Amino acid sequence: MSLSAWLSLSLLGNPLMNWLMALGWMALVVVVVASVKPILIAWLSAFASRTNNRWDDALVDALKGTRLPLAVLVGLYPAVQNLTLPAVTAKWLIGLAAVGLFVQVGLWVSRFLDFWIRTSRERAIAHDPETATGLAAMSFIARLVLWSLVFLLLLDNLGFNVTTLLAGLGVGGIAVGLALQNILGDLFSSLSIVLDKPFQIGHFVVVDNFSGTVENIGLKTTRIRSISGEIVVFSNTDLTKARLRNYKFMQERRIVFALGVTYDTPPDTLEKIPGMVKEVIDAQADARFDRAHFKDFGDSSLNFEVVYWMKTADYTAYMTTQQAINLGLMRGCSALGVEFAFPTRMVHLQFAPSTAAASPLESMKQLVQEASS
Repeated sequence: MSLSAWLSLSLLGNPLMNWLMALGWMALVVVVVASVKPILIAWLSAFASRTNNRWDDALVDALKGTRLPLAVLVGLYPAVQNLTLPAVTAKWLIGLAAVGLFVQVGLWVSRFLDFWIRTSRERAIAHDPETATGLAAMSFIARLVLWSLVFLLLLDNLGFNVTTLLAGLGVGGIAVGLALQNILGDLFSSLSIVLDKPFQIGHFVVVDNFSGTVENIGLKTTRIRSISGEIVVFSNTDLTKARLRNYKFMQERRIVFALGVTYDTPPDTLEKIPGMVKEVIDAQADARFDRAHFKDFGDSSLNFEVVYWMKTADYTAYMTTQQAINLGLMRGCSALGVEFAFPTRMVHLQFAPSTAAASPLESMKQLVQEASS
């Protein structure tokens, strides 16, 4: 039998020639993808190494996401065009080709966006934590929107009524939203943190009784490294509801403290204390004197209120300065002959005239008897 006769043989309703052409199309797609992919990636990688932008690096990473099985599925479309198949079979094969095409395009775009966002975030962490926080949420939102569009376009291409599907998803979304309201609440709180920026990665914050440095802002939780070393995990919803203090942008620190001296201090000496306090504080390089006043009469001390400003927000520098001020005040008060007050109580005993001549011991006994009666 001649070759033409063999090629004319009917197999499943199609000449053998048509089957061979269909297989040829699929083989051609596989060969082109397998051979062109490494060459194109090598050429683009060499080009990207000579540039400073990230777009070509992202394109190289996207091309690395090319999957040979998906290329085989795409090759089904030209193969089916050469065959006479039942309508249902042809529809399924073309549908598989559409799935392969849309999924492959989705992988390319997803890897492109993910690489660009990831490298931009790594670079921003060291220089711009605010941008890094926004990029973390942007990566999730971009992938969610991308694959949602791919899914909807694929369904529309396969002949489904997308409008009816969206209406059904809206009703189902309400039920899912009610079931996952806590998780969704944390997600929207994360977006609120990204957009409003009450704090960013690297900021020192105080939340209730916890304080530390923000290390990561996730979609559901935020991790803070406490000053004692452990990681404290907060849900984003709790952080958006809490009264949070952010010390990142604090440039100066206002310090208020009290100073109490004894009641036997002469008025002339009391007048010298504010000047002495000012000299002590002015001697500190990182401190700026504000005021010192004789504030009030305490139970056991004459109270002064002192206010000064630290020129730096560093807490260690503040403690070092406060220590030097305390020592300076002790020396200054000692030079003025002023004593620091401490809680004291003075008890006056007054005896009745009839017992004035009695011995102190007898007087005390009499007082005790009168009190017990």
